[in-house]
Parts: sequence; structure tokens; C-alpha cells
Amino acid sequence: MQAIVQTGARAVEVQERERPSPGSGEVLVEVHSAGLCGSDAGAYSYEGGYEWIPVPRIMGHEYAGTVAEVGENVETFAVGQKVVEEPIHDCGHCFQCKNGQENVCQNFSITGMHNDGAYANYTVVGEEHLHAVPEGVPLREAAITEPTSIATRAVLDQSTLTSGDTVLVEGPGPIGVLTAIVADSVGANVVVSGLGKDGAYRLPLLEEQGIDTINVESQDIDDVIEERTDGLGFDLVFDTTGHHSGVEEAVDYVRKGGQIVVVGIPGEESEIFMPPVVRGEIDINTSYGSKWKNFEQALRLMESGAIDIDAVLDTSYGIDEAGAAFEAFLDSETCKPVFTFADE
Repeated sequence: MQAIVQTGARAVEVQERERPSPGSGEVLVEVHSAGLCGSDAGAYSYEGGYEWIPVPRIMGHEYAGTVAEVGENVETFAVGQKVVEEPIHDCGHCFQCKNGQENVCQNFSITGMHNDGAYANYTVVGEEHLHAVPEGVPLREAAITEPTSIATRAVLDQSTLTSGDTVLVEGPGPIGVLTAIVADSVGANVVVSGLGKDGAYRLPLLEEQGIDTINVESQDIDDVIEERTDGLGFDLVFDTTGHHSGVEEAVDYVRKGGQIVVVGIPGEESEIFMPPVVRGEIDINTSYGSKWKNFEQALRLMESGAIDIDAVLDTSYGIDEAGAAFEAFLDSETCKPVFTFADE
């Protein structure tokens, strides 16, 4: 089989690998489509905390496919069934897992990092990590269930968002785009902020979805706050930037009594001036990863047509163009590349 393999820093190549076989309790999945996300790009860059990943490594953790073979003692899935994987595997035994907080498991592992992933024609996964894909959801859309589940957790579980709220999403990367789409689907009035480099692809992508955007390098966000909130500030700000300035600036943009939800992981220490946070009784919450419920929420939103996932996908990169896809992603020239491994 063919696989996209990372061989070093900013180095990937297509290699021939043996098709794996499922063991007891495992499922062999024929991969149809697999997405590229920010953590994949971090691993590709091989810096900032990703240097521990052993290379060569078959990359990829966002994917959808069909069951090709089942191992002994598999009871939940059958050959031909459409599935997606929850790629962050909790241990089930630590305090957090026992306490219903498995998304922050102490001993987690990630497909495509701790072990070979899904940028290949076939991958093997334990049946407990799989979800059935509804018949009405195409596999190429289901491939990005995992990042969509992160957005559903941020919006539906970790925020106080209600229909009609004014919402700012900072950062039009994949998670920011999906967070905006999910928030919009439940009736929020959403605007997404980005930088100049986002103006070529990512901000227009959102505008095509009917979601307002602002380029903070050429527009004054204070004018937007005045226009959309009568100068009060946004009811809720989602920071998906992954930069320390995101949450710092969110304090200036949220109204008194509002909420900030930090979804991106800042790579540097953040310095938040606390007096306005305390005096304004601003709620600062975080959202990390997702749970089983959030995967099901994401799939149901896709199935119902409440969110248009197909419009987000960029299927223009073949598997032999993986390196170009990673570089384009890092340069904000695309948002959600999806590689196709199976015949349509």
C-alpha cells in the first residue's frame, strides 16, 4: 500500500508499505480520505514540542473509511461499514479518565504520532476508538469529524453561547473556521478575525459561508465592536489563534460579564492584565480536544445539513503533493487540505 511518511523536519515522501492486519479486538480500515490539521503541520515542522515523534512515521489522524476486515472478538463493526476514528486514545485508568475527563487523560496517545497513522490506504485501530458514520454523510466530509468535534465541544459544552449572541472567533485556521460554522449553525451572530495573510484564502472561505470577517491589519476592530455591539463588546470570544496575544486581546474585545473560551494552545507565555477581567467579571474558560459525545454531535450536524463541511474542504492536493499541501497550510494559502486514498 502507499503511505505518506514523514522522514524528518519538513520532509515527507510517499512510500510503499505492507498492508497491516488486525489483531484481536482490532479493525482494518480502508482509508478513503484524510485531513491535514494544525497538529499535523506542527509535526511536519518537527519543532515546538513535536521533536519526540519517532521518524520515519506514517502521519495522519483525521480520516474516514470503510471496514475492510475485522479481527477476532470484534462485535460492534462489520465489513463494509463506514467509520471514523477518535484518534486521541485515553488510557481509561488514570484519575481524569475515571472522573469523566478522558479528554485530558494523563496517559493519552495520538494516532499518527505515537504510532503509525492514517495517511495510507489502510490502517488498523481498536474497535473501541471507532464511530459509525451515518449513511447520509460522505466519507470525504466525515474525514474531518475530529476537528469538527473539537469545535462542537468548544461551542456546545465549554461556552455559554446562546442563539443571538454576538461572537468573535479569533483566527481562521481549521479549528477557528469550524468553531465559527458551528456557532453560526446555532444562531449566533459571528465574525471571524484574521491577519493579512488570511485574506487570500481563509477569510473569503468564511465569507462564502455567509460569516462576516475582519482583517485586523487593514480594519479597525473597534469600529466592528461599535457597529455590532453598540460599543459594549462581544458576548463571547473564542480564541483559536494558538498565539499568546489572542487571549490578551480577547479581554479588550469581550463585554463586561462576557466569556472568553481559549481553544488554541499558545506557544508562549501569556500576560493578561487582570484588573479588567476581575472588575468586569469576565469568565475565561478553556476547551481541549473532545469526547465521544462531541464526535456524535459533529456527525449529526453533518447528517442534518446544519453545517456545510464540503465547502471547507480543499481536495486539490494529491498524496504525491503532500509536501506542497503542508507548506501551503503553513503559509495560510489553504485551510483544510484533504488527501484521497480510495477511488471515488
